[in-house]
Amino acid sequence: MLNIADTLHRWCREERPFALATVVAVTGSAPLPVGTSVAVDADGHAVGSISGGCVEGAVYELCRQVLRGGGAPQRAQFGYSDDDAFAVGLTCGGELDVFVQRIDPIEQPHLTTALSDVARGRPVAVAHVVDGPDDVVGTVLTVLDHGRPTPGTQPGGPVDRLLAEEARALLRVGRTARVTVGGNGDNCPGSLAALVHVHAARPLMLIFGAVDFAEALSQAGRFLGYRVTVCDARAVFATAARFPYADEVTVDWPHRYLRRATVDARTVVCVLTHDAKFDIPLLRQALGMRVGYVGAMGSRRTHEERLRLLREAGVAEAQLSRLRSPIGLDLGARTPQETAVSIAAEIVAHANEGTGLPLSRVTGPIHRDHLPLPGAAR
Repeated sequence: MLNIADTLHRWCREERPFALATVVAVTGSAPLPVGTSVAVDADGHAVGSISGGCVEGAVYELCRQVLRGGGAPQRAQFGYSDDDAFAVGLTCGGELDVFVQRIDPIEQPHLTTALSDVARGRPVAVAHVVDGPDDVVGTVLTVLDHGRPTPGTQPGGPVDRLLAEEARALLRVGRTARVTVGGNGDNCPGSLAALVHVHAARPLMLIFGAVDFAEALSQAGRFLGYRVTVCDARAVFATAARFPYADEVTVDWPHRYLRRATVDARTVVCVLTHDAKFDIPLLRQALGMRVGYVGAMGSRRTHEERLRLLREAGVAEAQLSRLRSPIGLDLGARTPQETAVSIAAEIVAHANEGTGLPLSRVTGPIHRDHLPLPGAAR
C-alpha cells in the first residue's frame, strides 16, 4: 500500500473510492515483495504494480469487478504457467497471493490520517486484516508514531491490542510483514492474519572521518534511503560544502558524538578514519551499542593492530565479532566510488542476511523470507 501512498493520499483527500489489490503472500521467486499494491479508482485510473507487468491486466480487471460489486473482498492466486505463453502467470516461477478490497475514504477516515503522516515523513503502521472471520476481513487499524491505535474501522477488543503490539514491533525494525494474532482460546479465541504496512523514519548512517571515501559513501547511503551524518573532529575537513549528500555534517570527537546519538537496530556505523586516537574510543562505544552494523576501514595489518588495542581497552570477544573490518565486500574496489559500492553492498547483504556471493553461485530462491522479528508480540 505504501508504495503508492502519494496517490492514495490524494484520492482519500478527494473522497474518491478505489479498489486496492495487495500482495499478502509470496512463494518462491517473485518480482515484488509482500505489501506491494495496485489501486484502481472508479474512473479506471490505475497506479502501482505488483508483478512487474506479468499479471497486471488480470489484477486490474479484478479491481474493477470489486469496485462495481461493492461487496466483500476477494482473493486471487497467480503462479507460473508454461502451457500457454499468454496465460496469466509469473514467468519468474513464483506465486503471489493477492487480496483485493474496496476502500471508501469517507468510511475509513483514519486511513487518510495515516497516509497524511506518510506524506509528512512521519512513522506510521497500518495493520490490514487479510485472513480471519468474515466480519473482520478487510478492516484496518493504524498506529501513528508508536502511539495508540487510531480509532476507525477495526476488529475491536483484544485484537486491537494484539495488532497494535505487532505494529509497534514492526515499526521499531522498519519492516512490512504479515503477522498472525489470536487463537489462544483466552482473550482472543479467533485467529486472524494481518498485513502490517510500515513507513518508518529513515534509518541512520553515521560516517566517521571526513575523507574522500566518506563523500562517496554519503551519496550511496542517501541513495539507499539512510539519513546520513558525517562526523569528524577536524573542522577544516568536516564542512557541508564537501558533503552535499549528507543530511548533517558535524564537528566533534566521534566517540563523544556517538554517545549522544539516538540509535536503533537499523543504524549503520562506518568508521573511515583509520586513526587509532579516533578509532579505538569510537569502536569501543559502537560495539557496546545495539546498532545494526559496525564497519571500519583499514588494511589487514591495521585491523590486527586495532583488534589488539580494542582488547586492551576491555572490549569482549563477543563484541569484537560484530566488527566488519576491513569494511566492505571483495569487489576489487580502488576508487572512493568503487569502495562506497563495496561498503554499501556489505550493508545490504548484512541487513538482509545475504551471502554476498554472485547469484549464479547460490542455489534456492533469490528472494528470502525474513526471520521472525525480535520483540514482536505473539
